[in-house]
Amino acid sequence: MRHFPVFLDLAGRRVVVSGAGETAIAKLRLLLKTEARIVVFSPDAAPLVRGWADEGRLDLVERPLAEGDADGAALVYAADADPETDARVAAIGRAAGALVNIVDDLSSDFITPAIVDRDPVTVAIGTEGAAPVLARWIKARVEEILPASLGRLTRIGQAFRARVEALDSRARRLFWSRFYFETGPRAFADGEAAARAELERLLAEGVETRRGFIHIVGAGPGDPELLTLRARRLLHEADVVIHDRLVPQPILELARREALILEVGKTGYGPSWKQEDINALMIRHAEAGNTVVRLKGGDPSVFGRLDEETQALDAAGIGWQVTPGITSASAAAAAIGQSLTRRGRNTAFRILTGHDVNGFAEQDWKSLARPGATAAIYMGTRAAAFLRGRLMMHGAAADLPVTAIENASRPDQRIIPARLLDLPETLAGAAIRGPVMLLFGLSPRALAGGRGQVTTPIREAL
Repeated sequence: MRHFPVFLDLAGRRVVVSGAGETAIAKLRLLLKTEARIVVFSPDAAPLVRGWADEGRLDLVERPLAEGDADGAALVYAADADPETDARVAAIGRAAGALVNIVDDLSSDFITPAIVDRDPVTVAIGTEGAAPVLARWIKARVEEILPASLGRLTRIGQAFRARVEALDSRARRLFWSRFYFETGPRAFADGEAAARAELERLLAEGVETRRGFIHIVGAGPGDPELLTLRARRLLHEADVVIHDRLVPQPILELARREALILEVGKTGYGPSWKQEDINALMIRHAEAGNTVVRLKGGDPSVFGRLDEETQALDAAGIGWQVTPGITSASAAAAAIGQSLTRRGRNTAFRILTGHDVNGFAEQDWKSLARPGATAAIYMGTRAAAFLRGRLMMHGAAADLPVTAIENASRPDQRIIPARLLDLPETLAGAAIRGPVMLLFGLSPRALAGGRGQVTTPIREAL
């Protein structure tokens, strides 16, 4: 290890930056997060730096750095992006006894790491300058793990620490684990006052008592990279994960190894769990004190029986929170490279189900059959002949484009173009096995004259 990582106290101390262009701005964005007194020397400052000076966030001296300007400084940044100027600035800084960083030069006295800022929680990531792109990748992964509210939650807890010191070491550890990883983030969703009230409640309740909680989480269309950051975090924290059949294994693998994983599959026209049994299962595990993630494909609020489950939880006195997910209609539209709404084509967009508890679902067929109308049909494969008949009966054109997207966003995604007239036959010939979204009135972009590649998901390599 060539560079030893430390956290330097800059409160009230002077930090000098030579340069006020793009190179300097990247460092100033980080320095402005500190409590340092920042002085920038540059005869030609960028407007953004001038704005920071006008706001009183730093001092701007509109001339080059000279002898004596670095006296008393803790750090000096040579950020003029000119080797000769940077060398002169470094010499002045070292003569003044300051630590010097020449931007992007490993001969510097110190290097600035990639930083994940959840003040007062700070994570610094460095690669000794060997692989900055790797440091940025690690930073992105760490930011996914640490919620944006963590810093404020930590400050709230910090003010409460003295009252918890009376507990023994084990009790203190349990207390803070529950607050930071279970109840605190949920309470903070209602504001800082709620988080403080949660601290009071935990202290009064005692650390051995544990109340269960249900997170109803949208798993998105299937690609793990399309999960929200909160969904990933909750999966990692859950004691029990109760998931639908269509949630793919790569997403379930994001749960911690110790978690209990339970499938409550619902299969169209096949054996399925009853909704009341799913409700009872959730309640039983929550009453045992577990943090439960009820994981649903897509978004819980779109044909996900959300109301039935939350009503059951309310009746049982179980706390819950909903984490939305990307719905399959959005993923299907992205797969074909088309917009669900477009000026001049449609002023409305419908999300429908192919069948409901009473069988094939009736709709406003007249409005759906109008030119330019678009709709996303969930669970519509078996209802294809019914949909065709109703729409054509109300005037829909036989050549109306309909696109079926199987396993939207997943590696085995398939895009199946069709016309309304031959929709049932096209779907039957495709031998569909996975979940399908039907987009009425939309063709894949390639067929509609676009040039983009839309037939398979595109993944960014590390």
